[in-house]
Amino acid sequence: MANDLTIHLVDDEEALRRSLTFLLASAGFAVRAHSCANAFLDLLPLSGRNCLVTDLRMPDVDGIELLQLLRLSSVNVPAIVITGQGDVAAAVQAMKAGASDFLEKPLREEALIAAINLAMGQRQPGRSIADSESVAARLRQLTDREHQVLTGVLDGLQNKMIAYQLGISSRTVEVHRANVMAKMGARNLAELMRMAVTVDMVVQSSAERISPVAPWPACAR
Repeated sequence: MANDLTIHLVDDEEALRRSLTFLLASAGFAVRAHSCANAFLDLLPLSGRNCLVTDLRMPDVDGIELLQLLRLSSVNVPAIVITGQGDVAAAVQAMKAGASDFLEKPLREEALIAAINLAMGQRQPGRSIADSESVAARLRQLTDREHQVLTGVLDGLQNKMIAYQLGISSRTVEVHRANVMAKMGARNLAELMRMAVTVDMVVQSSAERISPVAPWPACAR
């Protein structure tokens, strides 16, 4: 239920914090807004059920660095990254850092709430391992060329650049890309990226458990 979940909203833009706080509160969520990543980090350790919604581009500690700090500190909180300047490469980097989803501004209410619900569902016990096995099985269905196209997509390359690197036409890349989406069962690019990094995230998670050794600095004034 929404009312037993706290959404932590981290964004340096006051107007956006206010609008998203209103949107999420109207949907029944408890919301705590923070003007920078360090203000959120000061709350650790968290209690209860929590979900993080953080901007990508912020001064001092950006969204990806925040996710990396949380993973290094063994803080397991579902996270959604939002940005007004997103690109595929940044989305992949965010998801490899632990984000459950990546949304571009302006945000649609239904998309944000759906992303929160999905992120919380992914944190069920044993879910990540089961998901990684399912994704690995789907990846094995791809042909060598489809793997190459998928790699290009995850590197943030446009179809024309992938075509140039592989020595094939852009139209052929489009066909392979569509086949990848179908075989992976991905409805959109964000879902495809989430699937593609799932196995990698599970493998890395056990090797990156380090506690912070110093308090977080205060937010810049």
